[in-house]
This record gives sequence, structure tokens and C-alpha cells, in this order.
Amino acid sequence: MHLTLRQLKVFETVAQHLSFTRAAEAMHLTQPAVSMQVKQLEENAGLALFEQVGRKIYLTEAGEEMSHYSHIITQQLSELDDVLEELKGNKRGRLNIAVASTANYFVTRLIGAFSERVEHLTVNLDVTNRKGLIRDLERNDVDLVIMGQPPDHIELVAERFMENPLVVIAASDNPLAGRENIPLAALQGETFVMREAASGTRAAMERFFTEQDVHLNAGMEMRSNEAVQQAVQAGLGLGIVSIHTLELELETNRLVILDVESFPIMRQWYIVHLEGKRLSPVVQGFKEFIINESRDIWRLPNKAYLGNISNE
Repeated sequence: MHLTLRQLKVFETVAQHLSFTRAAEAMHLTQPAVSMQVKQLEENAGLALFEQVGRKIYLTEAGEEMSHYSHIITQQLSELDDVLEELKGNKRGRLNIAVASTANYFVTRLIGAFSERVEHLTVNLDVTNRKGLIRDLERNDVDLVIMGQPPDHIELVAERFMENPLVVIAASDNPLAGRENIPLAALQGETFVMREAASGTRAAMERFFTEQDVHLNAGMEMRSNEAVQQAVQAGLGLGIVSIHTLELELETNRLVILDVESFPIMRQWYIVHLEGKRLSPVVQGFKEFIINESRDIWRLPNKAYLGNISNE
């Protein structure tokens, strides 16, 4: 059935007044114009919507159904107007974002802080590795991505917002714990627990040690930061992780950061979206919030004592 919102509005007014004349007056139209709109709607419906008995008109059974659904449509359009106005004022919106698994340690806290500024915020959060993030970008499946080094084969808008230091961790009873300025060469005899090959952290550490001409002994491979940390706590080797993942472990002294020469490996966090992508007011607001305020809300663990790691 083909109908117009104009026809529905005229019909609803006639149904309300049960009079073509009063409906025309209410809508500031001529009576023939009102009659024409109702006639076209009836032709589209294939059924009579009004019947006249004497000098009065009544809704037919089809007219009752049309009135019911017309009222629902009108209500929904009114709600749509309200939602769009709220969107313009950042009162309502949806965040569809993907983040690196390492970033999830602080992103959820940032989302919580941002949600206090938006009355009705819906969040769809995909936590995945670098391969998954690139796939999300290529398919345009998300509004924003929070990741380490952005890929260079996709046209993107990428802005740095926070440092991401990678540090060497060990169990608190490891013989290297407490030593100062441990040379890189000393690490060649140690076993390392590593992230999977698709991880940005894994790629960064391998690139760093290749540049330093240092060979690492990979003992185990894990698919999450939690698994790496648990293996290190169990004495299965050393690990290299983002300092952002260590807040609880450092506070409870389950793990320690080793003072290793040339560490930390300094990386950056980026907030990324496809070039030309139209961001809703709420998504744009979240992006600006991340860029301008994230470092004030999420600060590095207090026990990050290495001199070239800063909260500033």
C-alpha cells in the first residue's frame, strides 16, 4: 500500500472530529482538499474508511484499523523528533567501537566517565586483537577503533591521545627483581611468555629486539594479557606487556617491572576511524573526550617508577 504522511495526517484529523468541515478548519485547508486526501487514501487502501449515516460520518472497520495504526505512526514520528533533538544536544546516542584487548583495561573506565554526560548512551564494544581491529575498519563495522599503530593500507583519520609504555615484567621472587639497569643481553638467557602473533604488543616487541640484535627465547604463547601475567606469576618466564594492564598486579605485588636497559618501549594509543566517515554528535563527542580528557581520568599505576614513564 502506498500512502503519504500528509494523507495520514488529514485522515487522523477527520477521524478525530468525525467531520470533514471541522477537519478542514483545524488544518486550515478547504473541505474539497481534505476530501481529496481521504479519497486518495481510501483508493490506496482499497477499502472505504468512512461511512455516512444521515448527516453524520463514522469510521468503518477498516477506518478503525487505519486510525489505530495512524496513531502509532504519529507517535513514533513524534518520538523520532525528540530523539533527533536529543542527538543534536548529545543527550542520546550509540557508541559502536572496537578496542585492542590491552586498551580494554582503561577504555571501559573512560566509557563510564563519558556516559555520565549522556542521558541515554548505548555502547557496543568489541574487544579484539590487531587483526580483528583491522578487519573492523576494512568492513566499516564500527564507528571508532582504539588501537596502537594504525595500519597504513587503509585511508584513516588517526589521532594520538595517550602513551602506551611496554615494560618487562617478572614474578616478584624472580632473581632479576630489584636489580638496576639490567642489560638487554641478560635477557637472551631468559624464557619469555608472549602474546599471539596477531597481537600489536607481540609485533612491537619483536621489532624492538630485532633492531637491538637481541634474540628472545619464546617459551609460551598466550592469547590474552591475563594469561601472560598469570604465566609470569607462576614463574614460567618473563613477559612484555603494556603498563596499562598492570594496575592491580603492581598494587598487590604479584608482579614487578624490571629495570631493563632501553625500556620501556614507548608506543602510543590512537583513536581511529575511516576517512570520510560521518560521526554522530555523540560519537564525535566521545572522540573529543578521549583526545582531550583521557589522561586526566586514567593515570599510569603509581608504582611505574621508571624515570621516562610519565603521567603528564
